[in-house]
Amino acid sequence: MLAKISKAIDTINTKQGDLTSLLILPLAIVVFYEVIMRYIFNAPTIWGFEATIFLYGLHFMFGYSYTEVLEGNVKVDIFTSRMPEKTRAILNIITHCVFFLPVFSCLTYYVFQYALTSTMQLEVNSTSWAPPIWPFKLIMAFCFFLLLMQGVSNVLKSILVLTGKTDQTAKG
Repeated sequence: MLAKISKAIDTINTKQGDLTSLLILPLAIVVFYEVIMRYIFNAPTIWGFEATIFLYGLHFMFGYSYTEVLEGNVKVDIFTSRMPEKTRAILNIITHCVFFLPVFSCLTYYVFQYALTSTMQLEVNSTSWAPPIWPFKLIMAFCFFLLLMQGVSNVLKSILVLTGKTDQTAKG
């Protein structure tokens, strides 16, 4: 059961990461268009800079949980790499339960509150373009939720290691 839950979370985060990595394409198009308009036609857009910030922000936020599922975050594993697998699993459970899960539970909760307030006000950016920013705040909250769920998946994988019920696909 734990393995199925962990695998489901990993699959969701992997698939969303694969899909949202394509945000780099519209980002490149907007940057290219803005550069052409600014430096060739001397007619910069009022929306180009903000659009790049929004697209990169989405790309970055969705990348959090994707990076975590692929274990791509920077780690100082000079000591843990020499530990037995079960000792690493215990350390992983402790660090996730003491640091990761409480911090990201709070962050997820407060970012959702922030996003709901923004949504209720139909908040727009205070620039001349004035695009709506409430959808981006909702997406940001969802991304924190995905990262929190990936932390849960990592704890479950460590529990599976401790119980000896792990295979190559469930290791974390």
